[in-house]
Amino acid sequence: MRILYTSNFHGNDGGGITTYIVNLARALAPRHTVVIAAPQNGRLYQTAMTIPGVEVVPMEFRNSLRSMIDTGSALRQLMDSRSFDIVHVNGSADHRIVMLASLGLANRPSIVYTKHHDLPTKGLMPWIKAAFATDSVICISDYMKQQLAATVYRNKGLQVVRHGVDLQWYFPFAAEAAKEARQHWLRDAPEDVIAIGSIAGTGIYKGWLEMVAAAASLPAELRSKIRILVAGCTPSDAEQQQVAALQMENNVLYTGLLQDVRPLVAALDVGFVLSRRETLSFACREMMAMGKPVIVSAVGGLPENVTSGRDGWIVPSQDKAELTALLQRIVTDRQHLAAFGQAARLRSEREFSLHSFAADTESVYHECVNRVHQQRTVYAAGEGQLQLMTQPTQVDMAIAAGERHS
Repeated sequence: MRILYTSNFHGNDGGGITTYIVNLARALAPRHTVVIAAPQNGRLYQTAMTIPGVEVVPMEFRNSLRSMIDTGSALRQLMDSRSFDIVHVNGSADHRIVMLASLGLANRPSIVYTKHHDLPTKGLMPWIKAAFATDSVICISDYMKQQLAATVYRNKGLQVVRHGVDLQWYFPFAAEAAKEARQHWLRDAPEDVIAIGSIAGTGIYKGWLEMVAAAASLPAELRSKIRILVAGCTPSDAEQQQVAALQMENNVLYTGLLQDVRPLVAALDVGFVLSRRETLSFACREMMAMGKPVIVSAVGGLPENVTSGRDGWIVPSQDKAELTALLQRIVTDRQHLAAFGQAARLRSEREFSLHSFAADTESVYHECVNRVHQQRTVYAAGEGQLQLMTQPTQVDMAIAAGERHS
């Protein structure tokens, strides 16, 4: 199968969308032809260049007329010359340009769309893209399927395929390695300190400030036993001032962007993803795969990762009192954390495997290609019948029949 992935993220990390495409490309490249078209200054392009067997094409997917013309023309030439079976789109701009580039192609590829965010799907453009440039939709959680079932995509073969993570890469560190990681990040912190951290990023909607505020509400003795580690871009001065106003600056560590998050996760006792909106979360699944129980907010697809009270906890969104009470229970009763971490790893092995993620996505591709082929065959047969009815000579009928079977 010939597969083209597209994404429109420029000059930044690309977050979970980059991880999503990279994981699929690595898994599928050994048995399929995989090409990735993405902006040259983004992490996806740079990371994909290192994947054996994957071809990477620089393309500037932007929401501008110039990009629609220039990128659309280049993309059309690529699709026409390579005869892709599948184009898998992952953003708004690339979806729109794929639509324009594929109009009228003699061998138009089947188009699969994954909606990674939960922003509203409304207006004329989603309707146009659904009608002209979407054959199947991958929903990354049950939550997303429910959302999309009420949109213009409801009749586009919605199928749930949750994120998979590389369980060989994200694994629980051995005790000595975990101890070294903890010493690196926590330095002189007492041994009884609880390290609570997030690799979900520092966007304000990720809820990391809510964790800081909840910890600040603990009694002083318990608050002193908590360290909060946050990976991602350095927070703004205003956000750091909020931390200082809570008198938590000595309890919070900003790690910056990390090329490899595993040593940080290994140092943690508990992970957290307290997003105000989230479709599923790679970060949550990566921390659980490394044997860390995770606190998640009851938002979007996050609760689908965790069984509360077994391998993590689910708390109401933006409920400081509930989160503070949970932190107090964790700090005063920490002996259960190891069992929670083991349960998180077991769940990862059972449900989060990269193999299942790739195989299920592959099944969507095959179903989509076969269904679209059948639809085109029926349509072509219908056109042939119309031609026979309007050109009644036996010679013309024989020619038409021969063309249909060529």
